[in-house]
Amino acid sequence: MESSSSKELLKKYNGGTLEHKSFYTQNHFYAIDRFLCVLEETENNEFGIYDIDVTLTRIEERLTDNEDLIGVDLLPIAILFAGDYLCLDYRISKNHPTVCVWDHEESGELDPMTYFTAKSFEEFISMLS
Repeated sequence: MESSSSKELLKKYNGGTLEHKSFYTQNHFYAIDRFLCVLEETENNEFGIYDIDVTLTRIEERLTDNEDLIGVDLLPIAILFAGDYLCLDYRISKNHPTVCVWDHEESGELDPMTYFTAKSFEEFISMLS
């Protein structure tokens, strides 16, 4: 479901930070705090709060407008400075996600507020400065 480069980034950096971590979209600058990770054990791990499953558990009802959905339409992949998330957006295509910013302050239960950022993960990576 995810593009191969996003899978490779998550595998390679698995919760890491980037040297170039800011981007501009929708008349706003954003900064990536940290990419989320996939951990086998989250409870006794200092990075457990950055695990994708832990993040989904905390905010999943705010990432969809379809209460009957099994799976996700918005998959958070990085936490941004000030509590927003960078997400892969599968709402238009299940095979070719776009990238968006999920706004935590504007989103409500079953009412996600997102801002289009890039047509693909590759395009997003080229936006980083």
